[in-house]
This record gives sequence, C-alpha cells and structure tokens, in this order.
Amino acid sequence: MWQSSAGRARDEEVRCFQQVGLSRSLGGKAPQSLHCSASLTSTFFSSNALRVGANVLTQSHFRSPCPLLQGRQRWDEKPETLALIFPGNWLDGNAKMSHRPKRFVSLWDFKAEAPEELSFKVGDVFEVLDRSGDWWHVQKLKGDGKGKPEVGYVPYNFLAEEGTVEEQEWFFGEKSRTEAVNLLMDEGNTNGSFLIRASDKHGILYVLSVRHQDSTRHFKIMRNPEGQFHLNNMTFFPDLKQLVETYCKKPICPGLTLTKPCVKNEPVVSDLSPVPLDEWERPREEFTLVKRLGMGNFGQVHEGLWKGKLKVAVKTIKRDATSQDLFVKETAFLKTLHHKNLLSLYAVCSVGDPYYIVTELVPRGDLLNYLRDLEKDELDVEGQLDIATQVAEGMRYLESQNCIHRDLAARNVLMGRNNICKIADFGMARVILDSYYVSASKEIPFKWTAPEAVEYGRYTVKSDVWSFGILLYEIMSLGMQPYPALSNYEVLEFLNRGQRMKAPPSCSTRVYNIMLTCWAWNPNERPSFDDLRTMLENLSNYEGSEVAPKPLQPKGRFMIGKR
Repeated sequence: MWQSSAGRARDEEVRCFQQVGLSRSLGGKAPQSLHCSASLTSTFFSSNALRVGANVLTQSHFRSPCPLLQGRQRWDEKPETLALIFPGNWLDGNAKMSHRPKRFVSLWDFKAEAPEELSFKVGDVFEVLDRSGDWWHVQKLKGDGKGKPEVGYVPYNFLAEEGTVEEQEWFFGEKSRTEAVNLLMDEGNTNGSFLIRASDKHGILYVLSVRHQDSTRHFKIMRNPEGQFHLNNMTFFPDLKQLVETYCKKPICPGLTLTKPCVKNEPVVSDLSPVPLDEWERPREEFTLVKRLGMGNFGQVHEGLWKGKLKVAVKTIKRDATSQDLFVKETAFLKTLHHKNLLSLYAVCSVGDPYYIVTELVPRGDLLNYLRDLEKDELDVEGQLDIATQVAEGMRYLESQNCIHRDLAARNVLMGRNNICKIADFGMARVILDSYYVSASKEIPFKWTAPEAVEYGRYTVKSDVWSFGILLYEIMSLGMQPYPALSNYEVLEFLNRGQRMKAPPSCSTRVYNIMLTCWAWNPNERPSFDDLRTMLENLSNYEGSEVAPKPLQPKGRFMIGKR
C-alpha cells in the first residue's frame, strides 16, 4: 500500500502540496514523506495524514467512526483540498478506500511507427504498466470505459502525470538557467513570456524565468512550512497555478507582467525502438549515412537517418584487431550508462565492415569549436559556468558508477539544443573494480592528463578531476589551447616544478581557484565531482568578471612558480 518517496522526493513533495490548502489541524507542520494513491476522493501521504480532494469525505470511507468528523456525516468545507491529520496511526486498518494506479495524460499527438507502439492524441489517458526506460508500456483508457483497453509502448516524455503541475503548459520540468534563457529567447516568445522550471540547483525547488525585452529574469519560488508558494514574504499561494494567474494580472516587478507561456517544442523520441532486438544489434540496412560530421583517430562520424525518419549520429570504425577492441570496449561501456549529460547509445551494427556505433545526434557540434566560434558577448560568465556545471554533473554520474573517462576535454563534449552538454567519446573509458586502473599506453592526451597517469599509467576518478580543471580552463578562455608554448615533455617538467597555468583573461579568482584545486599534485587532495558541482552552483549565483586574480596555491608538495 505504501510507497516511499525517498527516490523521488521532489516529485512526491509536489504531489502532496499541489493545490492543497492545509487545514488548521496541521499546526504549521509539513506531513511526513510517505505517499500512496488512493480512491476517487482522497490521497494518503503519511501514516496519519489524509489529503481530501474536491469530493466529500464521509463516514462510509472508514471502518470505525472518524474522530475528525466529530459526529458529522460529511466533510466538504472549503478550500476544495484539505489536509487532515489523524491521531497516531488511526488510519491504519480503518481506511477502506479503493486504490488505483497513477494515470498519465498525453501532451502531444504521437503516430506509431512499429506494431508494438501506440498512437495517441493530446488528452488521451493512460495507466502505466512498466515505466523502465524511455519507452513506457501502457494501456490506453477508453473514455466511455467500454471495450478492451489498447496496450503498447509510448515515449515517456510525451506524457504528464494526471492532476500534477506537469500538465501545465508553462511547466518545463528540470531545466538549467541557460536552457531557460535559450528557450525564452527563441522565436515565438515575446516580452513577458515565461516558464516555471524545477531547478537543477540544490536547495531551490522551482524558478520562474521570464523574458524581459532582450534579456531573461529569474525568480526563485519559495515554499513555507505550510506548503504555500511565494516570491516574497508578503503574498502566498496554495499552488503554482494561482501564483501564475496572479502575476498574469499584476506586475511581478516594475514593468514586467507575465503574458503567455514559453513556446514548448514537441519532445524528441530518444530511443530507436521500445523493444530491444538482441539488446542493441540492428541491421545495417536500417541506417543511411547523410553527411560526414568529423574524423577521429579510429573512424569517422556521420549524420544519418534510421529508417529514413529519425536523425542519428553514426560513428564508423574499420574492422581490424585494434579497432575491434575499441568497438567492443566503447559499446560495452555505453550500454551501461544513461544520463542527461552523457551521449546516449541507440544501437550497434557489428556485422559487416565498417562497424557502426549509433548514438543520438547532438546538433551543435563539439564544445571546443562552439567556444571558438562564439561572437563577442554571446556567452556570458553565467553561461560558461552552466556548461561547466553540466559536465561536472555528467562526471559525477560516471564517478557514482565507478567509471573513469580518461579523455575529458572540450573536444569530447557535444553541445545540444538549448546548450545541453553531452560527454562523449568513451573509447578510453573504463570501469574500475579497484580504486585505480593501470595502463602502459602512451597514446594519451598529455596536456589534459594528470601527472600520475602520464608518469605511472595510474588512473583514478581524481585523474579525471585534473582533466576537468583543464576543461574548465578551456571553457573560461573560450577555447584557448592549454600550455600553448610547451611540448608534451615540457608540460610534465613544468608541472614537476610546481608551476600551473595562469588564469585565462577575465577569469575570476573564484573560478581560477577551482581550477587550482583540480590541479593539486596529490590526487587525494583534489575534490570529487560532487564537490565540484556544488562549488560551481554556488558561484553561479553571484559570479562576475574580475581582473588580476590572486589565486590560491595548488595543494601538494610543490609551490606555484612563475613562467
């Protein structure tokens, strides 16, 4: 009956408090963190709390007289939704409400392309049978309740949970600040266009982002202990919908009123098919190579089409002993990973020559060329920090999976729509069963590689942290080459003398100090990627450009020298 909300704490909090006018019996305290969908009238959200919806609560819902009804036969007071607190665990054994699965509503039309998929229209309602992966197994409910429900697979990102904020056209889910800016500045939006997003920063639940002429303003949405939402300490709202409706009528700040929701583009279907064929293997004939996008050490990357309709990226690798080993290692690695900031594997073709590694197509190319091609003032410090934070988030996920990348650099990060960053090129990546991985190979990116890996072939997560410091240098310098005047051998000597690169032009002290912590000589004194993400998130609230930074010295046995 009960479902812990620990795994989806934010979502459950939204469901518990959405459209809830808390009754006086709450005493200003938030309910506990257990959630269960219940009958047509009510929803449990702790062992002694009940959320009552628009229908009435009556004695017929209980096996024993309800102490809160106090002799009355029904509870139908306003507001429409009440939170009732029961003494002790009285609800246990006394509630006799029927339960139903969560229901989801489609926000866009979808046309099935395969027999196992379901077509649907906006507003169709589903019960989810299996929500693993990017395609959910569902049954589509009939509006009249007659006939056998249709069962099949649908893309998860076309659906929203019924009765939650996800249904609102102005709610965009978890988005970064930079994503919000790109969306609001896109064609079709005007002054006052807005969206509400679940923040990707710790300690902030929601943010209201609003277009203001040629810029974007961001307002933190706070919530008090009673579950009310507010932008300031004067006006409070029981739910986000009322907050939006209010600021569509009155200015949110001088000269700025909400006008219309940001244009919401139809989501991209992220996997080729809901049903795996031999896990990942697909027939080569399903893919058409359209144009070459780039050349790597072991093959080429093309833009392609799957069955003539879905754009994909196809990495081709010629068949020989070396490339076969690379193909096996890279695809085996990608099959185990799934994260917003990592390149997603779609399929492989291992029959025939060359091999195909099929991934999502990331349209804006690699980060290095993106940085170098920017127009003046096109990317501000906030945007640079957002890119760095996304990479740190992707690497934090790899760290949690006991994985090391070993080739982290701007050239191996891809830029997607709305500046979503995707870490790519996992040819050198490894899963580490112990605390480190040893390799004797000297085919390594010297200027990005930690000293202990260059000298002794010893790789850890902390050697990836060193590389992240170089990547951060690339980001803040808009694509400058690290150690431009030094050869690979000279770089190692330079570092052994305790010297480090100077801060990029206009880089602040705070950001440069993060680079220096990544370049600590002792790997144990470098931060984790979780630490780095937090450091960068904290900076993004107030970071600005400063001149002539006074840096920290890198930790370790060496002091900073001058070049």
